[in-house]
Amino acid sequence: MQIDYPFHIDSRGRTAITDTDGHIRDLIEQVLFTAPGERANRPTFGCGLNQLVFAPNSDELAAATQFLVQGSLQQWLGDLIQIEAVQVTSQDSTLEVTVQYVVRRSQTRQTSQFRREV
Repeated sequence: MQIDYPFHIDSRGRTAITDTDGHIRDLIEQVLFTAPGERANRPTFGCGLNQLVFAPNSDELAAATQFLVQGSLQQWLGDLIQIEAVQVTSQDSTLEVTVQYVVRRSQTRQTSQFRREV
């Protein structure tokens, strides 16, 4: 069991925990929405996806964003997951990311969707 992200207290008044699959999903979310330079001891951590919400939409930007996300996930979580597909859509101030991956330890296929309003 791992501490759930974002940190919160559960119904028993204790630190909320999550299972392994939930923890991996939490790690993916942290990589996606952390801007490089945001963490003091890991200045290159993250991919800064929030900055792309306000960029003009184009096929080139969508392709570049997918490569950025896939590369960041591979760099930081490659020992835990194998990325199969990434889809990024931006509409107004909402960013939606869908990540398909295989958990290396259990060989289970997962799809997680992340949504962030900026």
